[in-house]
Amino acid sequence: MSLLQRSGIAVISLLLLIIMASACKKKPAGPDPDPGGGDPGDKDTTVVRPVADPAVAKTVGFFLDDWQPKTFAPPAYTDISPVTLATANTVTIDASSIITKIPLSIFSHNANTWMTPMVTEPKFMSSITTLHPHIIRWPAGSGSDVYFWNQPSGTPPADAPAMIMAADGSLKDPGYWFGNINTNWSASLDNYYSMLQQSGNRGMITVNYGYARYGTSADPVAAAAHLAADWVRYDNGRTSYWEIGNESYGDWEWGYRIDVSKNKDGQPEYLTGKLYGDHFKVFADSMRKAATETGKTIYIGATLYESQPQAWNTNTVKTWNSGLFTSIGEKADFYIVHNYFTPYNENSNAVVVLNSATNVPAEMMNLAKTNIGLGGAAVKPIALTEYNMWARDSKQQVSNVSGLFATIVVGESLKSGYGFAARWDLLNGWENGNDHGLFSDGTEPGIPKWTPRPSYYYLYYFQQFLGDRLVPAPIQGNIALRAYASTFTSGQAGLTVLNTSNSVVTVEVKTKNFKPGNRFYYYILEGSNDNGEFSRKVLINGNGPAIQAGGPDNFTSIKAKSSITGNGMKITIPAFGAAFAVIDKK
Repeated sequence: MSLLQRSGIAVISLLLLIIMASACKKKPAGPDPDPGGGDPGDKDTTVVRPVADPAVAKTVGFFLDDWQPKTFAPPAYTDISPVTLATANTVTIDASSIITKIPLSIFSHNANTWMTPMVTEPKFMSSITTLHPHIIRWPAGSGSDVYFWNQPSGTPPADAPAMIMAADGSLKDPGYWFGNINTNWSASLDNYYSMLQQSGNRGMITVNYGYARYGTSADPVAAAAHLAADWVRYDNGRTSYWEIGNESYGDWEWGYRIDVSKNKDGQPEYLTGKLYGDHFKVFADSMRKAATETGKTIYIGATLYESQPQAWNTNTVKTWNSGLFTSIGEKADFYIVHNYFTPYNENSNAVVVLNSATNVPAEMMNLAKTNIGLGGAAVKPIALTEYNMWARDSKQQVSNVSGLFATIVVGESLKSGYGFAARWDLLNGWENGNDHGLFSDGTEPGIPKWTPRPSYYYLYYFQQFLGDRLVPAPIQGNIALRAYASTFTSGQAGLTVLNTSNSVVTVEVKTKNFKPGNRFYYYILEGSNDNGEFSRKVLINGNGPAIQAGGPDNFTSIKAKSSITGNGMKITIPAFGAAFAVIDKK
């Protein structure tokens, strides 16, 4: 055998040895297609890459100035066997990108003047402190335009007429509200400030714009602007966010139509967007001057009309946004929208209610940005300072579905780029269930005053299990699922999944650019078997109220459900229910 032949055989033998040695080695694991599962003995080699925060969206802006990192502390839990049902439904916590850092103001609420002094109500104070919505708007919706913050009860200024013209041309008693009062059924301005201080929340204030229209002085605009500026001085930096007027485009608002025979500065009978913009500038200049005197910074918002005008709308509504932008310039710091989402005063079913919550926030944001662009103005922060539903007559507003609705509105508002969202309102009137109040007002049969409604518990758990950065949560499978994912600065991942159908749904949770730790924790919220789709109760991990409405009193001490992540993560969500979950970090 020649030397060349011997060399060739040696080379072949060496190659065979290398191939055999490679075959004996275990194949290195790549990115795990089921990062929450697999053989517990497998080594997780998933590489998590750092992700930078995105630029702050112009529609969020300064509402992120008080952003805070969140740390998740694992709750006490009950160990349960993992869900093993086969399912084609998946939701992925995609931590490879960040939609937005989460502003604290997205969980805000509306107070009002008629909800007792508040600080005298221990049950309310305990509940609002626990909920901690961060921002509570004041003094009311339409009542803001007849509110005199510094006047004693029953004593409006001399230039505030006893009767104000309504939209139909009749003269009516406006029912003025006053801030300098001492009653057991209504809150004074100082009661409001005390409630904020004691509960650890902050405020948003809507000043009386209507007075600039119906006031009978020689210069009602200056008089109303001066009243607002004096409030800024009195506030002395306690409040950062201020609105000028409430839904001023609406024919239901005081000041929409005025008695021109009483007006002394030549204002037209009907309000227009352009006129509001002209007046806004006077208010803003006076209020900013007052803030400068106190050494504080404030942000002042102007009202936009939130929907595409329809044929039946008034001319004021049809031209509101275009007229506003011809006059206001860049004087507004932010823009305001309101929406009650569902078809007006219809007895809507649950699917209609929940689909409205899903679709409308993005539609409204797109329209607002379009109108701002058409007006030649700069995009600025946009605040949804009132939201709820018009659905009525089946107790929709006080139901478990209302909790799902509120959660979806907040989640979609975050995805759509709002800096602020505030639910209307904390206390209202029972009206056989057509009641926007977060708490029972005491006239609901068999239900004590200040009993939290289901929405309270949904918003509580959503806030607790939502991190400080929103990330994508793509869903595959059942179109009835809604999902909102987040990450915590402390390293965990949060996930809220809602089932908007009347059937039980199981979903598998996957992750991207995230290494699950050993456990995940979750709470299941659902309605009970009363009142059809619109149960007045909420059950939390199977625990319900002792009465006919609301939720369990011990909700803060109910143990989470928890399972290990090693064999995958699946959650079964009841009909019209939700899961609020957090996954441990590796």
